[in-house]
Amino acid sequence: MATARAPHGANQPPKIIVKKIYIEGHGGHHGGAWKVAYADFVTAMMAFFLLMWLLGATTEKQRKSIADYFSPTLIEFKQNSAGSNGLFGGSSLTDRDNYPHKASQTGTRSMTIPVDAAGGSQVGSGQEGSLKNRALAAEDRKNFEKIRRQLAAALASNPKLNKLTSHVRFIPTRDGLRIDLVDNADYSMFALGTTVLEPEADKLIGLIAESVKDLGNTIMVRGHTDSLAFNNPAGMNNWLLSSGRAEATRRRLSQGGLGEVRFDRIEGVADREPMVGDNPADPRNRRVAITLLYRHARFGL
Repeated sequence: MATARAPHGANQPPKIIVKKIYIEGHGGHHGGAWKVAYADFVTAMMAFFLLMWLLGATTEKQRKSIADYFSPTLIEFKQNSAGSNGLFGGSSLTDRDNYPHKASQTGTRSMTIPVDAAGGSQVGSGQEGSLKNRALAAEDRKNFEKIRRQLAAALASNPKLNKLTSHVRFIPTRDGLRIDLVDNADYSMFALGTTVLEPEADKLIGLIAESVKDLGNTIMVRGHTDSLAFNNPAGMNNWLLSSGRAEATRRRLSQGGLGEVRFDRIEGVADREPMVGDNPADPRNRRVAITLLYRHARFGL
């Protein structure tokens, strides 16, 4: 029996080649490129909304500080302010006086601003700080004192109005000169529970109108009541009564020669601001306050 020979004269078994074919599924995984694109999109949207929030929550000055922070060649620090090396150069989003709220800061409002300091955020600039407004305020105070003397003299010389002297109070306030027309247990400026002026009170308000009609000051009228309630609050209550009495006073001042442009505010506050705080039902809490407001210079005048 003959033995078969291997090809090429070599006594070796033939090589076997195995070919494997992989068939991919059509609904399978296609890679993670879309996840990267989505993450970039979400990051961009977050940055966009952060930008929108910064534009709405900051002032122009703060926005400039933020821009300067990211442009080192344009940074301008506040050298004399606490926290001057911070993002806002000494200011913060929640602070009005350039004092950040940090435990490590070296300056504080209590240390650098006196407790009894007067003024506010506009001291030294704007309406409250301009020289023209200071001159107007000084002139107004002189006029207010003149009116106070005139009204006191007129009340003293008029037998019918002399009894109202104790009901009229002149009180300087930060807004101007307030003239309080105050009730008591013996006399009321208005008929009880109504907005109808008593004859003497009507003449008194007419006298006030005559005294102030030549001034340029605007006027605020505020009505007050005691805390006594009405039987039918739906028909009449202290809010309606106080605002109605303020409006009745405004009408009487208008009849005395004051134009509509002279009235700045007409308010009724019911019993929320009692003069006698420990007794809200005290009749002295019923009053009308006529305030001559300080004038303010307008830009360019």
